[in-house]
Amino acid sequence: MLRALAACAAALAAVPAVAQDSRVLTESAPGAVIRVLDRVTGNLVDLDMGNGQSAEYGRVRIGVNGCRFPADNPASDAFAFLSIEDMIDPTIRFEGWMVASSPALNALDHPRYDVWVLRCISN
Repeated sequence: MLRALAACAAALAAVPAVAQDSRVLTESAPGAVIRVLDRVTGNLVDLDMGNGQSAEYGRVRIGVNGCRFPADNPASDAFAFLSIEDMIDPTIRFEGWMVASSPALNALDHPRYDVWVLRCISN
């Protein structure tokens, strides 16, 4: 079993890396528009945030650490690196990339708030 796994690993290591396709090149944006829903009150707010900024809404603090979009189509899908902290229970509830078109792909798990990326802020 181990010998077979070692052979597979060696075979995969020998495969050359695929060149990056120009259709997936991305560009950085100066910030992102984040939508927050309070499921208890039904309040919905959009936050325009620059990279490196954080904002508080209710009991969560949201930080944007970068926003990127496809270079060939700036109006299409954006993705942002977010850090979301619960201020009552000071723990990071989410940290990672969130995709605007598929927020459930990598979502915040919080009993009260939903947070998702709408778009990057254009230059």
